Amino acid sequence: MDADGSQVGILPLREAIKVAESRGLDLVEVSATANPPVCRVTDFDKYRYAQKKKSHDSKKHTISMIKEVKMGSATGQHDVDFKTAHIKRFVGEGHRVKLTVSFRGRAITHPELGRALIERIIATVTDIAQAEGTPRMEGRNMSVLLTPR
Repeated sequence: MDADGSQVGILPLREAIKVAESRGLDLVEVSATANPPVCRVTDFDKYRYAQKKKSHDSKKHTISMIKEVKMGSATGQHDVDFKTAHIKRFVGEGHRVKLTVSFRGRAITHPELGRALIERIIATVTDIAQAEGTPRMEGRNMSVLLTPR
């Protein structure tokens, strides 16, 4: 391929190098696995820069956010339903959700209440999300990560 994007055709290697040098450009191999190999007459530094930008942009789009939904161990049913709707929306958008239940005061003596709450929420969203591992204690909080199915 020529510097302006037009097809040159199949050329011997020496002739292709001469064409590139006559224009003050480089002969860059684009696809080595093709038969015959595909080369382009272009400025090598610009080509490398474009490849670097393309790989950088592709990495940028693959980042998935982790949303966090927090509630207490004694949260009422209506509030749990409201938060569950948020979890469903976040998972539907493709985000991972960290579900955290916090224990305040003497509630830390009853972690089974928080575990039951988390299990109930997981059962509610099991059609669109799955839990990564089991709920685990982290200080005064119990959390689990939910990922889209």
